[in-house]
Amino acid sequence: MADATPTAPTPSSGIVELRVHGVSGAGADQVLDRPHVHQVAGDRSGGFYRPRPGYPDSTGTDGVTLEAYRWSDLPSGTAVRTLSLVFLLPFMLCNVALWMRPANTVSQRGFMALCRVLALTLTVLYVLSIVGVALDLIAWRCMGTPSCLAGRSSLSWLGGRPIGLRLGVLALVPVAAIGLVWWLGARPGHSFDAFRTPSTPTSKHQLSAVGQWDGEPLVGRLRSVHVAAAFATLSASLLAARASQHRSWVMVILLTATGAMLLACLVLVTVVPSIDRTDPSPRVDGVFRGLRTIACGLTMLVIVHIVISPAPWPQGGALPGYGAIVAWLFVSQTVLVVALAALVIWRRGGGQSGSPIRALGAPVFITISAGLAVAFSAELVYRVADLLDREGTTADRLATSPPLAYKWAIFGFFLAVVTALLVAGLVTRVTRRGRRRAARAIVAADFPDAPPQAAARLRRVEQAVARARFTERLEPLSVVYAGLAALGLATSVLGLLQLLPGDVAQRYVGVPEGMVNFLIGSGSYVIAAILLGLVVGGIFAYRTAQFRRYVGVLWDLGTFWPRAAHPFAPPCYAERAVPELAKRITYLVEQGQGVLLAGHSHGSVLLAATVLQLPTRITERVALLTYGSPLGRLYSRLFPAYADEPALREIGERIGWRWINLWRDTDPIGGWIFASHRPGEAETLTGPAATVDRRLTDPQDVVPAPSDSVPPPILGHWPCESQEAFSDAVRDLTARLRPARG
Repeated sequence: MADATPTAPTPSSGIVELRVHGVSGAGADQVLDRPHVHQVAGDRSGGFYRPRPGYPDSTGTDGVTLEAYRWSDLPSGTAVRTLSLVFLLPFMLCNVALWMRPANTVSQRGFMALCRVLALTLTVLYVLSIVGVALDLIAWRCMGTPSCLAGRSSLSWLGGRPIGLRLGVLALVPVAAIGLVWWLGARPGHSFDAFRTPSTPTSKHQLSAVGQWDGEPLVGRLRSVHVAAAFATLSASLLAARASQHRSWVMVILLTATGAMLLACLVLVTVVPSIDRTDPSPRVDGVFRGLRTIACGLTMLVIVHIVISPAPWPQGGALPGYGAIVAWLFVSQTVLVVALAALVIWRRGGGQSGSPIRALGAPVFITISAGLAVAFSAELVYRVADLLDREGTTADRLATSPPLAYKWAIFGFFLAVVTALLVAGLVTRVTRRGRRRAARAIVAADFPDAPPQAAARLRRVEQAVARARFTERLEPLSVVYAGLAALGLATSVLGLLQLLPGDVAQRYVGVPEGMVNFLIGSGSYVIAAILLGLVVGGIFAYRTAQFRRYVGVLWDLGTFWPRAAHPFAPPCYAERAVPELAKRITYLVEQGQGVLLAGHSHGSVLLAATVLQLPTRITERVALLTYGSPLGRLYSRLFPAYADEPALREIGERIGWRWINLWRDTDPIGGWIFASHRPGEAETLTGPAATVDRRLTDPQDVVPAPSDSVPPPILGHWPCESQEAFSDAVRDLTARLRPARG
């Protein structure tokens, strides 16, 4: 579909109800609840739609003009992009962690530096996993073993060749892998170039910055640093192998240059403030591109030196130095995670003690990110080792498989997952009675006159409310899992000491070595199952709109925030969606219309960031209706420096408190913004904020209506545009908008 020409609003009612959907990926006809729609602005990825004129029921409540903004293709518009989200998941989680800092962290610069160094270690780990496959397993081990080469024509052509030549040729595999992730990180950002807006902040709260400034200069500089570090990691791996048997003045120069390159990357992401400049600077950008070019050239020189060096190579064993590099990387990640946790706990900020994730969100997400990256890397190396080993499975031949650090990583990951699942089951069991008791009280207040024959239906409603209340339990569970994952990373120290998991367990715990090896093999298959599940989830999320509702929460949450920590994370769709919404709202208001913004689920987050960017002359003619909104329940906890209560109150003040938020007790994602207003609870909030939240009874009844044979459904997180409560809220807000326009 070609880009649509903007259509002037019809002046019939003077009010445009602009609906923004959530993560469900619903079509414009579903959002508008009208079968015949046409596009009035935007393109295939993000567009504005209205009901076709001339058809019955083409207007909304009381004749308002209906319009929908469909943005679901921005974060995952194609199968390639959706699958790239799967493989870039650790990078995405690491990038999100940067935006989860507490409101009063002692040093914002120190916090950002730690997050960015940890992000850099993920890129290094990505390269090391490819090095482990191409150089250690294939070039060094398999090509030096006739039994491994037998029947493998794709590898035997290098068999018997000098080790240096084998390493030099197979080093092109990590080079290609670096190029692939470089391309994936750079390619999607170009689609948002037309939506860059000048940096004209209208709010002091940082949520307003999302999508307002041009993130491409920062992403480009970070990308150059990460590419340089990736090539330097490859160079260091080759030089470490060569230095085990040969030292010369050329080696000293190359080693010094490689070390200086890695040090320069660390300095640029930690202490150089120019990297955060939002405006393009030819001089600054030239420095970062120059570093990347030098790193590429240095790697080519190292490969050439490895190929032509006449000195003998050691025989047998693993690629020299590779295991130590991997182990030291895991140790470094553990130290950095501990330092980050200490930083945010030291000055966690006032008013955050009630929610553990508010203090530990960043280290929790980064630890999960690092744990996944380590697990995926270890699984890649072990699966290839399993394919190359014809005489037994990886679990049976762990003593001859890749570095001990990977073995400890798989063992730690498996124990962390199993323990977390057991703790989750225990917490579910222990809290069930309390959640059921609270749910029973809520249902009793909502349906005091329910007939005896509705008992089974009442129990199902209680179960839905109890399940929805489990969301709050996920916070401490995530902290527990992150702590276990950090302990798993810390066990890599034992790999440096050349201690096998089976030997340690049998000597100090009494667990048989065979049992430990079985657990490690099981952990490997668990990681493979997780990877397969992510791939299948990515495919179904692209092909099936209903399935995307469940997995889309992760993608849309992760890609809402700009890339400020890891440049290979998926692109930020808010860099287009928020300015596009702001431009459309401004256009409608300047045409003399009042605009009622209606946002479901994550759509309410987009609208919140948009309202904070609009000038006062526009917000005077804007009202806000949110439903199923995670702003208060999730975002204020996960991102306390960006979506805290002062930011939410400023949104209300900007629009003159023309704001209604609809929520249900059966909703596991959305909730109230300021006050719950449950029946029987004492009201403690006063002022205009107390008028924002309206609780919806769900379901509407527990017995069938006289005209129906089944009771109304339990809606939970589903949209409520077809409910009368939604129409009442629209009438209320449009009535407030009309005097404001006068």
